[in-house]
Amino acid sequence: MTQLFENRVKRMLKAGKKTAGAWAQLCSPTSTEILCRAGFDWVLIDMEHSPGDLQTLVAQLQAMGGSGVVPLVRAPWNDLVWIKRILDAGAYGVMIPSVNTREQAVAAVQACKYPPVGIRGIAGSPRAAGFGRDTASYLKRANDEVLVILQVETLQAVQNLEEIAKVPGVDALFIGPMDLSTSMGHLGNPAHPEVQAAIATVEAKAKAMGVALGTISAGWEQAKALYDRGYQMVTLLSDVVLLSRVSAETMAKFREAVPEA
Repeated sequence: MTQLFENRVKRMLKAGKKTAGAWAQLCSPTSTEILCRAGFDWVLIDMEHSPGDLQTLVAQLQAMGGSGVVPLVRAPWNDLVWIKRILDAGAYGVMIPSVNTREQAVAAVQACKYPPVGIRGIAGSPRAAGFGRDTASYLKRANDEVLVILQVETLQAVQNLEEIAKVPGVDALFIGPMDLSTSMGHLGNPAHPEVQAAIATVEAKAKAMGVALGTISAGWEQAKALYDRGYQMVTLLSDVVLLSRVSAETMAKFREAVPEA
């Protein structure tokens, strides 16, 4: 039976709705499935800052099957080969890091789209096309359904934001606060006033252009504030960070309660 390729999150963003997501960085189908069972709108499988490869990606995507959660993947780089293989594996959208110019934005979009809009290579057998069972339907719908998210991670990107966002096919911008702060000379310090001013500039420009905006959060209180400022895509947690923080907090309580241990 042919399965219709529909990207629910893309429609939500176009309608101006807020969406909730999570990072999957453990390269684990089990942790990915757990995140899906929580009911996020989307889960982003990270292939830039995790040791994952295409095999772990496919296993994570399989773990998401049937959950109703939209599978997104962050590519290692703005690379047409990686983007092609990620989409063929069955991702519904790609987040592309460090897009700093209009030309780089055009290249990113073209890598995500089949001709004549883009240059994505065509095959009817990959997982995305149902291993050949849904080929015609997938090829017909893919250009409209694949979500293209570009990361704003440098001062150059902030300065070129209007040109980047106006490229046809760009669906959302996503601020990477750690890289942005580092590119501005404030290593790993997004709280620096200069960085916060740059972020405010991105927020204002995105709002004026009507472009969906996303970023990460350190917890619900920060996420709530981001939603209130107009963000539509916020990662509420990461499987890696959550496990690390909860295990450390739990052991700290044990050491306090049992100092002789």
